[in-house]
Order: sequence, then structure tokens, then C-alpha cells
Amino acid sequence: MDDDAHDETGFRAIFDGRTLDGWHAAPRVYGTVRPGGPMLADVSDEPLPDPAEAVRHAAVWRVEDGAIVGEQDAPGSGFGGYLVSNEAFGDIELRLQMRPDWPADTGVMLRRLRDSWEGLQVLVDHRRSGSIGGFYGNGLAGFHAVPFSIDAGLDAAGRPDRLVLQDPATSVEPLTPEKRALLTRAGDPDAFLAAWRFGDWNDLRVRCVGALPVLTTWVNDVLVAELDVAAITWPGFDPAAVLAALGPRGHIAFEVHDNDPLLGEERWGVGAACRWRDVRVRDLAG
Repeated sequence: MDDDAHDETGFRAIFDGRTLDGWHAAPRVYGTVRPGGPMLADVSDEPLPDPAEAVRHAAVWRVEDGAIVGEQDAPGSGFGGYLVSNEAFGDIELRLQMRPDWPADTGVMLRRLRDSWEGLQVLVDHRRSGSIGGFYGNGLAGFHAVPFSIDAGLDAAGRPDRLVLQDPATSVEPLTPEKRALLTRAGDPDAFLAAWRFGDWNDLRVRCVGALPVLTTWVNDVLVAELDVAAITWPGFDPAAVLAALGPRGHIAFEVHDNDPLLGEERWGVGAACRWRDVRVRDLAG
């Protein structure tokens, strides 16, 4: 744990705990594969949600018991969406608490464009073959940088009650050496599993520093992953094009994922929700 893990100096709340003032909802509508590249819908091996229906059924966001709650509209519809900050941020440390249901494929985006889906995502894929604290490039060639993948352990009645490491033989999104090799630091999976509080609130801490940033994540004060975006080597990823598209500042967003043929309701269960509270940032600009 680094020395300032519990230093709250300079943080300010960006969610007031009562309203969604300062935030706006956006549908999960896909754009280009990468800056200047083809539309994802034109090259995807799987059918994507109809854009008009995705807009009509964008995720529902509300405040409940001091927390932001995101759900599909209607439950089980399979469509997703985002809650996007009106404010744009540069170099920051972001801290919050999260409580996703199982299964719920969600995440936190940084440097997101206001009106399209491009941005850097910290994964909170609380579902089979998911990753919590790894990274994904939305509209940025789809780079996928993760240190380990997870599944749910079951109690005696067959109900999920803890996280375990994914069995590679049953993974639907294999943890390839290329994904792990993108990381400059990868946390200890056993330390993460010991720290995760299933069905309860968990602390997420993210540092985002640099024009093409270095991203670092901790969950419950356990280091999970670090990624130097400027150093990514991934098919179709062009650092200069990414910097030109995103710029050095962007929006924070929370995600409700849509469903797809690969995972279906294992990606987002009927009636599942993601929850976020105590959302605050510290400006790290020199």
C-alpha cells in the first residue's frame, strides 16, 4: 500500500448523494473500432443492438440510499447505457465505493468523449470470465489489459457468495498472455480475492496521469493493475490517433452493459444493478 492510500487531502465530491445534478444519461451506442477506423457494426462478428432501440431503451439511472443506481430499461431488455459527468477532468485520482450485483458487467470510464463512446475503461465486470480493475479501450481498438479473470464461488444451495479465479477451461473470454503483457504492473490475484467483499461495498481507487495516461487501480487498498497507455502495443492501436481523439481531458462515466450472444444474461442478469457512492476526485495537475 502506498503512503497516501488514505490521504483525503484535496478531494472533492462530484456526486452529491441526493441528485444526479452534474451528470447526464447517454445510450450505449457503438461507434468506430478505433479513431478513424470502421464502424464496429460493420466489422463485428456478432450482431450489435439496433441503435434506435438502444437509444429508446437507454439504461435507467436514479439515486437510492445515497448511491447512484444503474439498471437496464426495462429489466432484461438487454440494452445498456452510461451516466456521464458534465465536467471534464485531466490528471486526477478518483475514489469511490461500488456494489455491483452478480452478474453485472459495468465499469468506470475516464477521458471519455462527451457525445460518443470512446474512452478508457476501468473494468468492473462482476460476472463469469470478468475482470475487476483491469482496462479496456472503448473505441480505441478494443485493447483488453487484465491481470486475472474471475468467476463466482457457490454456497451449499448453489448461490454465488464469493469470487474465485476463473477456470481457463470454462472461460468465454480467455485470459491470454497478450492481455496480461500490456500491464506494467499486475496485482496478486489471491490478495484481491481475499480483499473483495461479495455483496457489499468495495473501494475503488484510480490514478490517471499524463496526456496519454498511466492508469493505476486499487481495490480495497490492494493494487490490481497499472497500464501505460502510451506504451500499448495492440492490433490497430495508434497512440497518436488516440491522443488526438481524446485529448488530455475527458469525462467520467459509469456503465450499464448491454447483453450479447456470447454471454446473454450472464453479462447482465435480469433485474441486476450497479451501484456507486462517495464519488470524489483530486486534481493531480502540477
